[in-house]
Amino acid sequence: MERRTIAVTGMSCNGCERNVENALKTVEGVTRVEADREGDAVEVVVDEDTVDDLTVAIRDAGYDVTA
Repeated sequence: MERRTIAVTGMSCNGCERNVENALKTVEGVTRVEADREGDAVEVVVDEDTVDDLTVAIRDAGYDVTA
């Protein structure tokens, strides 16, 4: 398992955090997700390296991923 922190902008409320978490939970290999709107980040635990899939899921949910 691998723990990743991804910088995400555009989350402004609890609903936004849930949207990002729910989007990431659909990605195969994700075992844990915790979004933090105040920190502009989401922490994800994955079974395999799925960074591209994680980024796509976040963007598809309507949020931006920053480097």
